Amino acid sequence: MLGLQRFAGNMVQQLYRRATYNSSLRTMATGTSQPADAVEPVEVPRTPATEATPKKPKGQMVAAAFESLKNDKDDKRSPSSSNIDERIINAKTVNGLLAITENNAAFSRKHALKIVSILADWSTIDRVKISEFENDTRFLRICRMLGRTVPKNAAGGNGNKTPGDSNGAVKRISGFRTDDLNTVLGVAGDDEAAKLIASISLPQMVKVMSTLAQRKRRSTPLLRSLAFNISSASETLDLKQSADVLYAMSTLNFQDSVLGAKVCADVQSVLPKNVEKSAVVGSILTSLGILRYRDLDILESLTQWILKNSEICRPQDVSAYFFTSALLNFKSSQLEEVSKKLVKSIVREDFTKQSDWLSFVWSLTMLGLVEQNHLASVLSPEFLEKLDKDKSGVTATSKMRLLNLNSYAQLLATDYKGPLLPADSPAYEVLMAHPKAKQVLVNGMLDALKSLLPSTNHFQTAVDSKMGFLIDAICQFDANKNPLPLDKENPKAIRVALMVIDFHDICHGTHRSASGVTNLTFDLLEKSGYNVIPVPYNEFSTSDKLLKRVQYLEAKFKALGPSSK
Repeated sequence: MLGLQRFAGNMVQQLYRRATYNSSLRTMATGTSQPADAVEPVEVPRTPATEATPKKPKGQMVAAAFESLKNDKDDKRSPSSSNIDERIINAKTVNGLLAITENNAAFSRKHALKIVSILADWSTIDRVKISEFENDTRFLRICRMLGRTVPKNAAGGNGNKTPGDSNGAVKRISGFRTDDLNTVLGVAGDDEAAKLIASISLPQMVKVMSTLAQRKRRSTPLLRSLAFNISSASETLDLKQSADVLYAMSTLNFQDSVLGAKVCADVQSVLPKNVEKSAVVGSILTSLGILRYRDLDILESLTQWILKNSEICRPQDVSAYFFTSALLNFKSSQLEEVSKKLVKSIVREDFTKQSDWLSFVWSLTMLGLVEQNHLASVLSPEFLEKLDKDKSGVTATSKMRLLNLNSYAQLLATDYKGPLLPADSPAYEVLMAHPKAKQVLVNGMLDALKSLLPSTNHFQTAVDSKMGFLIDAICQFDANKNPLPLDKENPKAIRVALMVIDFHDICHGTHRSASGVTNLTFDLLEKSGYNVIPVPYNEFSTSDKLLKRVQYLEAKFKALGPSSK
């Protein structure tokens, strides 16, 4: 319970400051040193909370807070409590709301939270002025109930400001902070706070979720409660609220298919009304890409909106469209128009960082829209020099994307005549390793492979493809599917590449599929002469007995066709 009260205190602070929340819109950037098939390709700026946290003695405040939590949990809803809820809902004025707090033994912190939420909404839409209640003793009582101490000079019943206090409201805000409450929140509170989410309005739920994202606080009980209550709301989220929810989900890596479906449906509903702002559309696209949330309906709607409003779209928002479409393996039914109208609208000069131009070209490659001049622009020696001058330098992610593009130009591009990376290019000097969770799956697959093949010279593991990704294992067979040693050349051998597919290699949401990165990887391997055997996490589990895993791979080998070389 106290967890949400902490947010309520923040709402009070926002009332005094008249602060409006602005969601952080993101631009594309390269991110990690993980392999290309497991990278999180977009780096999202985060704004950490800046509130001070001086330590104070906890004393009896902590004990009282715990006791209060226990009492709140044991309370049953009484007729008088229901009556208070009705009075709060029906109140039309500030005085009407605050009068409910007077001489009412059944008035609880849940009711206080509702009143603060309503006052926050009224203040936001200028229905009331903060001056109407900022020094009202009844309002100050609510603040105390929510764990906010009141400074001695805030109000003594007469509402007078301290003489010479030129910053009135700002100084009073500092009095609403207490580390005793923060101490309790560090131990308990999220479960209780989650129970109170249903008591606040939909806009306030969005604000709470945004606050969690800003503070990088991944509270599972709170997020689940928020997801349930936002998804259950009959009220439609506006475009900014939808963008804020998706931003929070992507920042906190919180996957929820029901909430995702609700947000996407609401975006489709309100998107046509937006004829001025492309930034919010760019934010939605970026978040969908980070989440790997694939809903073909919303992606088609966003495509139509960008085509219709291309004149007001910023280059970074159009670029976000291509980047997310590529990651989600989405090719619009209007792909030809997208190619003619949108690809041509983006030029190299639109990007201040060379890595962003590289990401754009990489996106076009996965969508099959890349042109020879695009490939030549990033495979030239001059580009690598310019890339090195970026603030972040030539990252591992940039190197792997360059190797992807170099291999694409050699194997898949039609009649490419431009430059290629030289054999001694620094791009080849990249260390690749799987994330721990994926490596566990790879190890489980290798254990089965060792039991199935005659000896260690019949397979290789963690093979650097020189194409920007690792091959988890390679082996080869004759026409009768008998394993052959790798140290002896056999031009008629069936070459096999085993690739483990984990949770991050696929797209989630309404229309699941392999990600664009996974597809590109398989295309390059097949063109290199390999028969690719995907080993997906939902079919192959390390919790299965070794015999079952061996039988799984054996069945895959028996189903092999002739060499694709």
